[in-house]
Amino acid sequence: MVTTLTARYTKTTSGYMGQVLEWPEVITEGTDLEDCRASLRDALQEMLLAHKDAGRELPVQPSLFEPLTIESA
Repeated sequence: MVTTLTARYTKTTSGYMGQVLEWPEVITEGTDLEDCRASLRDALQEMLLAHKDAGRELPVQPSLFEPLTIESA
């Protein structure tokens, strides 16, 4: 089964932080975007295995994401 999840990357002073939006507990850091992306994939794989080994369902629910435009001063 293939599932597509959404990753968000935020620039930090030490590199990048990555988080899976549908599963906020999956969060990592990396020195650059590629490092962060690889770490996030690894963390997600580990979480999937842990849930499978424990016989738990994945806490990932279908979500709708859309951009919101606001005016700022």
